[in-house]
Amino acid sequence: MSVQLYAFVLPGLMDIWGMTPSGAGLLASAALLSGSIGGWLAGSVSDRIGRIRLLRVSILWLGVSSLLCGLAQSYDQFLVARLLQGVGFGAEWAVGVVFMSEISPPATRGRTLGMLQSAWAVGWAIAATIVSVSATLLPVDIAWRITFFAGLLPAIALFRIRGSMTDSPIFKAAAARRAWHRIFARDMLGATLKGSLLASGTHGGYWAIATWWPTMLRVERGMSPGETTAHTTALIGGSFIGYMLGAWLSDRLGRRATLGAFASAGVVTALAATHLQLSNAALLFVTPILGLFALGIYSAIGPVLTELYPTALRGSGMGFCYNVGRGLAGITPLAVGGSVGTLGYAHAIGLYVAGSYALILLAAAFLKETRGMDLVIAGGATEPPSLTPVDLIRSPVR
Repeated sequence: MSVQLYAFVLPGLMDIWGMTPSGAGLLASAALLSGSIGGWLAGSVSDRIGRIRLLRVSILWLGVSSLLCGLAQSYDQFLVARLLQGVGFGAEWAVGVVFMSEISPPATRGRTLGMLQSAWAVGWAIAATIVSVSATLLPVDIAWRITFFAGLLPAIALFRIRGSMTDSPIFKAAAARRAWHRIFARDMLGATLKGSLLASGTHGGYWAIATWWPTMLRVERGMSPGETTAHTTALIGGSFIGYMLGAWLSDRLGRRATLGAFASAGVVTALAATHLQLSNAALLFVTPILGLFALGIYSAIGPVLTELYPTALRGSGMGFCYNVGRGLAGITPLAVGGSVGTLGYAHAIGLYVAGSYALILLAAAFLKETRGMDLVIAGGATEPPSLTPVDLIRSPVR
């Protein structure tokens, strides 16, 4: 929710501060680049001090930095706040997915992490609702600030909830703590390179759409705020279904087949939505399909990246791959903004999405299938029985 607010306030901010598309793209890319650093560092630190301790810090960081976004008085101040926000955002996802993977049974890990990913669509919808209500009730120069202030309240609530949680038995059993650079050792280097390629393609396609789609609808297609909201809702709704479908398929068909199918369909749908001369009504029909394939692909990413590494390196490996991918993909919003003058919003979005998802197809071709794999702890022992989050709260020591 906190991170997606920017895309919805972007058209208004461009008017208020007179930003160019390149300047607006830089603000989006800044959060992704700093997020890559935050996620990488957080993943490595979580391998040493634990997942939950790190997550208690990261949620407060995200809440406070969102508040700072709303307090910014200039472009430069907002840029700094976005950089800080990205650090917390990167830490939250990387460590949260590792924690959830370690409490999930192997047979349903894809569905568990897919359900976790589907909450992104819920947060995205909440962000859209907050912006819509604020814009209706308040002047535009105040409304965008209020939207960012809203991020502090759930952060405080989550901080309190995490105070009653503990790390998984898998993590506790992995007594050996390895240096993060072991992910570049000979036996791990291939997994790290392929995981980074996979994450780069996934992030590149997603952020090209998520950052610029509302602006494309408003500026290039001339849609009203109500029409823009309807199209964005269709995109979010499609992504939610995609998360659920991708989660189920990754456990039934396998990770590689799911990645390949979603990436291929995402390329076709993205090019159709951005390069064909579609009416607004036709675009509204295609948009949820775009959300389903192009955004729902995230459901298979978490399981793959966590299953590539043993417990002692899982946070470091996941944090590096996912966030190097995010850092490289952070160029995409900036590149789209810089290409608007030549290509227009829609064509620029479509081309960068297609190029990004071609990387996913390449990575999927070389990845090993990890469906149903037992996570292992240092020394090669099989993981202890998985627990649910409720178990971890009620019975911290098993």
